[in-house]
Amino acid sequence: MTQFITQTDIILRPFEAGDTIALSDIWRRASERAHPFFTSAQLDEQQVQVEYIYLPKAETWVALRGASPLGFIGLLPDPESTAKGAIIGGLFVAPEAQGQGVGRLLVDHARGLKHHLSLEVYETNLAAREFYARLGFHQVGRRERDDNGLPFPLLKLVL
Repeated sequence: MTQFITQTDIILRPFEAGDTIALSDIWRRASERAHPFFTSAQLDEQQVQVEYIYLPKAETWVALRGASPLGFIGLLPDPESTAKGAIIGGLFVAPEAQGQGVGRLLVDHARGLKHHLSLEVYETNLAAREFYARLGFHQVGRRERDDNGLPFPLLKLVL
């Protein structure tokens, strides 16, 4: 069932295959801004995974203004959750749309669907850490290396 959520002029809807190019572009621009420690080649590799694995396989919700995507959130099943919970696999908002409530709307929608949310955020991404803290997330763990084995510490946050 297709579900549409609206707030002012922003609409949320499930991911469609035709969104891939626009969302990949949002992912890339937001990642370059938030994760300057990644090389261009590392981002190239990750972008392929975003396009072919994460977007189509996660429960992905897209925020749009009119027909223009502003951002997206990808939810994954949380095997550690005893309640109806999910892992936020990614939350990305176009740099020009940041600070307009898009990220908050996406997280609020995810929370309404899943109730319990967790995620990992790079320790050096202070803007994201502050954003999640404002939404009530708190740290419950830390690991020294990311999923690719690179020495970029990740913090585990829960809501």
